[in-house]
Amino acid sequence: MPLVNPSSKTVQLGFRGSWAILLPYLREKFFEQVKSIWFIVFYLLFFQIVVLGFPIVHASTIAAGIAVVAIGLTFFMEGLRVGLMPLGETLGAVLPRNSSLPVILGFSFVLGLGATFAEPAIAVLRAAGAGVHPADAPLLYSLLNDFSDQLVASVGVGVGCAVLLGVLRFFYGWPLKYLIIPGVASLIALTIVANLDPVLQPILGLAWDCGAVTTGPVTVPLVLALGVGVCRIVGGGDVKDAGFGIVTLASLFPIMAVLLLAFYHAGAEDYYGAANYQGQTVVLADKAEPLAPVAVTGGITESEFREFLAQKKLPDNVELFFEGGEQSLQDGNILLSDTTIVLKKTQARVSDVVSGNAWDPDMDILQTIKQSVLDSLRAIIPLCLFLLISLKLVLRDRIRNLDEIVIGIGLAVVGMALFLGGILIGLSPLGSQLGSNVPATFTLITPWGLTGMAGPLFEGGNTGKYVAMLFGLFLGYGATLAEPALNALGETVEKITVGAFRKKLLMHSVATGVALGIAAGVAKISFNIPLAYLLIPPYVALLALTMISDEVFVNIAWDSAGVTTGPITVPLVLAMGLGIGANVPGVIDGFGVLALASVGPIIVVLLVGLLVRRARKSSQYVGAV
Repeated sequence: MPLVNPSSKTVQLGFRGSWAILLPYLREKFFEQVKSIWFIVFYLLFFQIVVLGFPIVHASTIAAGIAVVAIGLTFFMEGLRVGLMPLGETLGAVLPRNSSLPVILGFSFVLGLGATFAEPAIAVLRAAGAGVHPADAPLLYSLLNDFSDQLVASVGVGVGCAVLLGVLRFFYGWPLKYLIIPGVASLIALTIVANLDPVLQPILGLAWDCGAVTTGPVTVPLVLALGVGVCRIVGGGDVKDAGFGIVTLASLFPIMAVLLLAFYHAGAEDYYGAANYQGQTVVLADKAEPLAPVAVTGGITESEFREFLAQKKLPDNVELFFEGGEQSLQDGNILLSDTTIVLKKTQARVSDVVSGNAWDPDMDILQTIKQSVLDSLRAIIPLCLFLLISLKLVLRDRIRNLDEIVIGIGLAVVGMALFLGGILIGLSPLGSQLGSNVPATFTLITPWGLTGMAGPLFEGGNTGKYVAMLFGLFLGYGATLAEPALNALGETVEKITVGAFRKKLLMHSVATGVALGIAAGVAKISFNIPLAYLLIPPYVALLALTMISDEVFVNIAWDSAGVTTGPITVPLVLAMGLGIGANVPGVIDGFGVLALASVGPIIVVLLVGLLVRRARKSSQYVGAV
């Protein structure tokens, strides 16, 4: 029973009463996160088990990791809502009143920089260097290993510059077009130059993927809260457009920062194997071609050959091939003259060849938890201290609801620790596992975690590659519709356009763009197409579409790319792309899928926006007549 203090007339709840109130709320928030991830997880499981015919290796570990991800996201998003976002919005409102423009811009830069280090996907990006072969892409290898801290710092500087410029845009009311067109034109020029240099070409996928990594669950809410706060002051309380544009800039500037970092190290010749390299040289075996192990693991063994000589008994799964000579049909018999007969053992499917361990025995759970907690503390605490100190000591403003903010920060720390642990235990292994197995549709591979060889599912031609592209198409479409941020964006857009651009139309337009982008990313890896060939044409088209589109639709379209890069999509698609790239002959890496998944929705939404504008003008003309 709740207790009532007669003097204060406040109800004091016991543990059971508090839990009875909190449990329904926590359950609702948990299932919100489950709804955002169930489709993508179910789809990956379905494709691996039903289409490819492989079991899920270490299924118990992955299932536990996915559950931890959902719990972690529940705490993390609630911590952002209760703790970090109120701080960002308060600072955005106080800054214009208490500070000069240079101080506001400096604060905006540091906020963007700090938010980047707190992004969960940054940890995934740091771990991506393990799969890059230094002999294939020495500069890419060095950026991900020798210069990984510089890489993350350059991404942070790019986001900081983007937030600074976004706030400056709010002050002066610049159209987003004025910033996008020169920015994208510069990126296209840098990409063309890098594509012509064999040292720089492999870093293009990494650089463009960094634009998607930055617009995650920490950066977007914080910079939007800052933008809302600033616009309330400088815009006379009108904040309906405050969120638009700043996310776009936070996607473009990190790409430029990483490209410039790569150009610097290429010029300094201090990357792996170059004249001024100061790091540790590693000795690695050459990347094995998928067909190399066949003679050892899949061919007829010595014991089977001896049994054939002694008993004239053929081993299982043997096919006959005839080389040279003459073949003729006589009296219902095929006669072979001077023909070499080859007995070749075919490769059996290996779906039943798997370790009996349901749990990954190599997974050090305690070490994973420790690392996740440390990464979470390093990401969240310095950023929150900066926000609190800025508000209290620099801006001299009272911190309202400090107890709620402290609770929110605690929830964010716990949530990120759980989320990062779940990524390492569940989502990343699932993405890597499926990504490594997808090439079985068109080439011979050793399946992830299994023994023996398998594939291709479709012999001859490019049918298997088209199946892999279809896999990416449906993955992108379903995963995007499950993103909670897309639902929120759809409601905002329908309100701003007074129903002309409906929520459902926007959601399916964005999902279609992402689907086409991920399919193009899988095609890039499967056919080993240089990324520049797939990136430059759509971005040139985007420049033209941006110039002829209304400012409202430009804001909507370019920011729609940011909602596609959610906390689940980024690490999973990144791990999947790297897994596919590691198993396709001749492919250096699997970067670039996220970049193509970001450009697709911008094009589709701008095209739909032009159609919506045309339809609206037609209806107005008919009404006038």
